[in-house]
Amino acid sequence: MTFCIGIKTKFGIVGLADTRITSGNETTTSKKLYTVNRKNHSFFIMTSGLRSVRDKAITYFGEVIEKEDASFDKLYKAVNGFADQVKRVASEDKASLEESGLSFNLSSIIGGQLEEDKEPKLYLLYPQGNWIEIRQGTPFVIIGNTGFGNPVLRRSLKYDEPLDFALKTAFLAFDATRISSNDVDYPIDTVILENNSYHIIENRFEQRELSHLSEFWDECLKDAINRLPTDILRKAFRQAEMESKE
Repeated sequence: MTFCIGIKTKFGIVGLADTRITSGNETTTSKKLYTVNRKNHSFFIMTSGLRSVRDKAITYFGEVIEKEDASFDKLYKAVNGFADQVKRVASEDKASLEESGLSFNLSSIIGGQLEEDKEPKLYLLYPQGNWIEIRQGTPFVIIGNTGFGNPVLRRSLKYDEPLDFALKTAFLAFDATRISSNDVDYPIDTVILENNSYHIIENRFEQRELSHLSEFWDECLKDAINRLPTDILRKAFRQAEMESKE
């Protein structure tokens, strides 16, 4: 499985991807992030699904970038270009994969800002090659293991939040998924793209660098639970208290 998240705020885009690869009983790590950084022209692709499908689609798209990157002056055009390669791989491999009991399940988050984009854009690309744009109403998207990270995001993340806040919520969503699922884990890769910077800042973090954040969050949650005003919940214990006196 995978955990990849993209967040769009009024200040830019944050992305985070885990690196755990699971194959049967074996686990390895591998990058799930592809970036292009050129003058006034930067975008990234994060993927979830079969690794062989991902690698083939990215390889095909890399050849397209070498020849046609200048023709992509808006991000949606690059998204369409990658979608064409996903559909190409599907035409080559989907039938044989399904005969083997495997699903053609490549989903992608694509974010960036190209020359003619007025602001950074964020898209979710489906395995079928169609896409949606992520907008401020729900300013984040997760692919892979989607369930465990949603609560902290929906409770706290708004479009107007600064990028450092968005990165913190992305980490907490990853951390919630990591402790709940064996197939999501460190290291993690992050990308930051500020409005009109046209330059993606990419970094990798190991568990030893961030474990203190997980511990801090655990203590904060325990403290918040202890301080929760729960007088009304004492009603749940009254019958037991009465029966114990009889």
